[in-house]
Amino acid sequence: MGADRRGAPALDCTRCGACCCNPDENRAEGSLDYVEVTPRDAILRHANAVSRYVRRDDAGRTYLRLDAGQRCVGLRGALGRSVRCELYALRPAACRRVTAGDDECLRARRERGIVA
Repeated sequence: MGADRRGAPALDCTRCGACCCNPDENRAEGSLDYVEVTPRDAILRHANAVSRYVRRDDAGRTYLRLDAGQRCVGLRGALGRSVRCELYALRPAACRRVTAGDDECLRARRERGIVA
């Protein structure tokens, strides 16, 4: 797992998955619209992936589909233990922007009880 430049253990995304869960703020508002899929995202050029992983809201905007537990349907495994993304190569820009250890990552980890 390595360490960062301060000697702290590096955050391992394949053992986490917290950023793939709808944030508490969205849940409190009843929102299922977490990760937007834009027209430029590669996933929209793959009909099978769209039917499996993408949903449209009433206004026609597209988002990654969430399961009943509010996790992205493309996430497999146990949060905080071992996870993988089924659509990693096709993941939208919003997913690509998340960086291990950034504010969004650390917030998601706290919300899911995953110690950094």
